Amino acid sequence: MKGAFTDNERLFAQHLQNKLLPDHTYGVISGGDPLSIPDLTWEQLRQFHATHYHPSNSRFFTYGNFPLEQHLKQIHEEALVKFQRIESNTDIPKQKLWKNPREHCIKCGLDSFAADPSKQTTVSVSYLLTDITDTFETFTLSLLSSLLVDGPNSPFYKALIESGVGTDFSPDVGFNGSTREAYFSVGLQGIAERDVDAVKQIIARTVDEVIAKGFEEDRIEALLHKIEIQLKHQSTSFGLALTSYIASCWNQDGDPVELLKIADKVSRFRQCLKENPRFLQEKVETYFKDNPHRLTLSMTPEETYCDKQAKMEAEKLKQRISALSGEEKKQIFEKGLELIALQSKSEDTSCLPALKVSDIEPKIPFTLLETTLAADEIPVQYCAQPTNGVVYFRAVSSLNTLPEELKPYVPLFCNVITKMGCGALDYREQAQKIELKTGGMSVSPHIIPDDSHLDVYEQGVLFSSLCLDRNLPDMMHLWSEIFNNPRFEEEEHFRVLVKKTAQELSNGIPDCGHLYASIRASKNLTPSGELQEMFSGMDQVKLMKRIAEMSDIKPVLRKLPRIKKYLLNSDNIRCSVNAAPQQISEASKEVEKFVKGITKSKKERKPVRPHVIEKSSDVRPVGHEMLNSLQITRKLINDPTFKPCQMKTHFVLPFPVNYIGECIRTVPYTAADYASLRILARLMTAKFLHREIREKGGAYGGGAKLGHNGIFTFYSYRDPNSLATLKTFEKAVEWAKSGEFTQQDIDEAKLAVFAAVDAPIAPSDKGMDHFLYGISDEMKQSHRERLFAVNSDKLVDVSNKYLAVGKSTHGLAVLGPENTDITKDPSWVKR
Repeated sequence: MKGAFTDNERLFAQHLQNKLLPDHTYGVISGGDPLSIPDLTWEQLRQFHATHYHPSNSRFFTYGNFPLEQHLKQIHEEALVKFQRIESNTDIPKQKLWKNPREHCIKCGLDSFAADPSKQTTVSVSYLLTDITDTFETFTLSLLSSLLVDGPNSPFYKALIESGVGTDFSPDVGFNGSTREAYFSVGLQGIAERDVDAVKQIIARTVDEVIAKGFEEDRIEALLHKIEIQLKHQSTSFGLALTSYIASCWNQDGDPVELLKIADKVSRFRQCLKENPRFLQEKVETYFKDNPHRLTLSMTPEETYCDKQAKMEAEKLKQRISALSGEEKKQIFEKGLELIALQSKSEDTSCLPALKVSDIEPKIPFTLLETTLAADEIPVQYCAQPTNGVVYFRAVSSLNTLPEELKPYVPLFCNVITKMGCGALDYREQAQKIELKTGGMSVSPHIIPDDSHLDVYEQGVLFSSLCLDRNLPDMMHLWSEIFNNPRFEEEEHFRVLVKKTAQELSNGIPDCGHLYASIRASKNLTPSGELQEMFSGMDQVKLMKRIAEMSDIKPVLRKLPRIKKYLLNSDNIRCSVNAAPQQISEASKEVEKFVKGITKSKKERKPVRPHVIEKSSDVRPVGHEMLNSLQITRKLINDPTFKPCQMKTHFVLPFPVNYIGECIRTVPYTAADYASLRILARLMTAKFLHREIREKGGAYGGGAKLGHNGIFTFYSYRDPNSLATLKTFEKAVEWAKSGEFTQQDIDEAKLAVFAAVDAPIAPSDKGMDHFLYGISDEMKQSHRERLFAVNSDKLVDVSNKYLAVGKSTHGLAVLGPENTDITKDPSWVKR
């Protein structure tokens, strides 16, 4: 929990809920306040577990097309009959409503990456809404919340984000329906402490304006269109998403079936608007303007915050220890030894239900793909799938000709290119059109290591979007306008997007610190590692902080049209479409029109890096059906002079915990040893690292994984240790080299890897491994056969060959507090 509260956003959201709903369970921290945890006794914990974690206090979800009777029989025979029914008495009473609004101020740690160190205050105003078992009122307020805060056309975005007072919305902005009574919150982070009152005034003024003016009809239609797409879009976690959606309401004895009748609610919502044009304005008046149950929460940083927390914790432990007798201390010590012994023992898992490796299908089904040339030169991959009336479009454009000095700005370009306006549309009109006609349009960097050479990679940008069948021409027209006529003149809007991006990156470090550590640790191991660090690592966080600090942002804005010139053209692009079979013909016409319409460079541009490899991936015939066997050719970068080198980096951050990454250069995807290393990573995680790093070491999590780029990564997350964990990684290698694992351990690791390999693929994503990464079904089948063939000897062999000291190049990175041992060691670079 100490690690959880290194995240200022989480700290703020936690206090918001505790202070807005103070009378019952929501008034306390469910995971435990770090300073209160030492007060918990074993008897209290055991009693709480016995009453709350009991079948009498549970809900059972099943989803899918298996017969329900069998599920119910199994639940009854294997769980329910083994318990006596109890009255768990876990109902949550309604919060007693306040007569007057309340205010609270809290403290937090400093943000090292704040664009303006004098602007680190957060403030929000939160309103208690309705009981979530009133499903239509909850649905209405959820839609109302979206209209108030989502996108650049929403009133609170215009009033708060574009005011320049702060950097981004406050944490937990918008509607929250996870508690017995829902609530709505809105505010700003990244403000000066003196601006707290100004933000409160802006919020009150915006509420008044919404009551007076209401919402544009097009915005309401765009929101209902979004719901239609969400209902049609098929994700592989559809069942889980439904269970998550109904859990809160059902837990409060609401009607889960009623909650799922979304189409009925949309119809009723439309009817309410038709009968009363001021329907939504009246809701704003009731729940916002005239609502006394309103909390203003502000949070300001304190330089000594982390030291104070550590001091209070030390004092608390000192008090507890001084109150113990010699006999009690001896008992605790002996219990500690007992715990270590218990943690080191192998658990008997034979009572758990398990699959066998022999249950796994030996062969994968192959996906039918067709590749054609649009405008006689641009390869387009078509994959006919039951997409339920939705079309999915992707395109990849190469970065090979982009000058090196522009490369660091590619992630920023990707972030803003669909948000600055295009053609005749300004940024507000563009946002409206995207919401009305698509399910979203996104652009992101695309750095893909080659499947057979560690020093070869593809560098590009990925464009992705989806829409209902009927809106395909509109979506492709939007892409045409973005490619041909993007707008870069809105300097103030650009500044808003920059500040927002910098704030989001800074806020993401406490949640993704292990990923940042791993990216930095792998930076010097492959040529693509440097680019990953530039685009997705701490280098990008620091660059965005610098840009957000600039008083004159024009020099950065002027780089965007230059990047556009190299990226948004038809010189080196490939496209893909996933759609229903009957929609493919229409889709091909629209893609042809798009490709013919985008500009081609007037002169041929040479790649900036001279070593370019052209690599083709052909689509083979499947069964008896001969498909068009055109090839997609990807232009990959090769760096024959690259030499991997070890680097150890310590990013000193004001956190009480560490995030650690150690990376080792191994082999590419198609190499014979890749499958063994993949199984080994899973085996080490489950049978050694979890026990040593989490159970004994006290970290929130840790493990090992093998990336598609051939980098074997050890990591830990929210870890009280640093160098001790790096020693644990070494011990894990020694454990693997010794072969101290059973055939059952290997089989469990295989099952876990196959769970990922055989994870369901949504119709929207079929064929994407081929299109994005150049990995064919044949290659996947070959990898599958190697996974089956992994045995104990192969696991010991790859441990010795790649992971043993001196065998491969390693990189290390730690994000965390000051560390005297690391500071004394000259081999570490301190940042």
